[in-house]
Amino acid sequence: MRFRLTPRETSFYDMFAASADNIVTGSKLLMEMLGADTSARAEIAERMRAAEHAGDDATHAIFHQLNSSFITPFDREDIYNLASSLDDIMDFMEEAVDLVVLYKVEELPKGVEQQIEVLARAAELTAEAMPNLRTMSNLTEYWIEVNRLENQADQIHRKLLAHLFNGKYDAIEVLKLKQIVDILEEAADAFEHVANTVETIAVKES
Repeated sequence: MRFRLTPRETSFYDMFAASADNIVTGSKLLMEMLGADTSARAEIAERMRAAEHAGDDATHAIFHQLNSSFITPFDREDIYNLASSLDDIMDFMEEAVDLVVLYKVEELPKGVEQQIEVLARAAELTAEAMPNLRTMSNLTEYWIEVNRLENQADQIHRKLLAHLFNGKYDAIEVLKLKQIVDILEEAADAFEHVANTVETIAVKES
């Protein structure tokens, strides 16, 4: 760890932790949507929208703090990238839930539950990792595991696409369902972006 003579703005750590905790909330709403009747999904989507707005507020708070701080705990670009990637995760999860409601999807294809389980696990790991940015300790296993989960998500996504194009669904339904599973895959990618940014920060600070 590099020795510093100047104090650093430490509120970023709390804001990153709050952003990650909000993503856990989003992943739980995804799980809830998965098992909900179609009649209950609109209310879940409203709660997800509120969580997404809370995520936006957290991201804006980080950007405001970044613009008003002379000393930051690590590189400004990395702070910006980390906040943006966390925000992307929430955006993708909210979009997936919203599309399920807007498209009036009766039944999600088999395999989506596996996608969401991967996202829920990645959310838990990310929330556990954010407080460790203070000391840059116990982070290696985090980014290794999130990268493994993203590889798993890729495999699930490919199987889902194969299932969607097996002739069981009509063309319009394929388009709807494909957009939803693609967005869930983008959420998995965004978790990897967060993990990669954390690894970059840790390497620079070591």
